[in-house]
Order: sequence, then C-alpha cells, then structure tokens
Amino acid sequence: MLMEIDHFDPRIRGRNRHQYQNLFLSSRFCNARKHENWPEPAEVANGVRFLNCCEEFDYGKHIFEDEKTHCVFGVTPAGKYHIRILDLNAPHLVKERAERAHYRRLLYEARKLVKQPEAAVMAFRVLKEQVNYLIPEIAYATPPVGFQCPGAVRRF
Repeated sequence: MLMEIDHFDPRIRGRNRHQYQNLFLSSRFCNARKHENWPEPAEVANGVRFLNCCEEFDYGKHIFEDEKTHCVFGVTPAGKYHIRILDLNAPHLVKERAERAHYRRLLYEARKLVKQPEAAVMAFRVLKEQVNYLIPEIAYATPPVGFQCPGAVRRF
C-alpha cells in the first residue's frame, strides 16, 4: 500500500498548512478520495467531520466492522461521513480486511495446535509480519438493519 502525507484540514492555507499537527500519514487511495473535501458548517453543527487519528485512537466509537462481510459502517455522523468520503468499503479495502481476519484466525488456531517446533515458530513470525502490513483491526459489531456494503467480497 502506497503511503502519502495528507493535509488533514485542506482549508488551511499558507505556511500553517504544513504545520506538523495538520500532516497525517494516509494511503494514496484515501488521500485521493479526501482531496479537498471538508464538511460544510451546517454539517459540522450536526456532528459531521473527519476523524482525527492523532486525537482518537479508537475509532470503535464511530466505525465498526461487520465480522461476516468485513465492510465497515458508521454509527455516528462523523463515522458515516468518514467512511463515505474516503470510500472505506471499496472492494480492495474490504478484501484486505477479510484477509487480515483470515490470517488472524489461522494464527489463533495454529497456536492451539503447535507447541514449539522451530518451523512453526518461524511460520508464525512470517504470518504475523504479514498481518501487521494489513489494515489494522477494527472492532466488530452487527451492522444496522438495511446496511449494504458495495465492496463486499467472498470470505476465505
């Protein structure tokens, strides 16, 4: 996944635009989707905003993942806006979350079966490294009635 620097608040102009607190690491996909988008004042008054990863370490208040489809859904205006604007249910992101869940299940099951053979320990390390490169785990929850994920993919 290609990473870029995103200007969190694209409305800031001049030298302040490049202040440290306005610079975030972002995937190329999310950075392009966000571009110059920012909620209108009327939306902000209703709780619509982008989530700030430097201030909100747990998106679990706003965004959850469906354990079956690996689509994400928002439960707050901020979470819904963040998902919609950044297209967090794009097929490639849903697929990556499904892969992450699959690898985590494999690691969990394999730990129960293997005691300490050298080859298994090495395999665990490699698998764990791979999981760490994928989308971080998002808290699971049951999506609201009627929720449909445009990026849903087959489960492993």
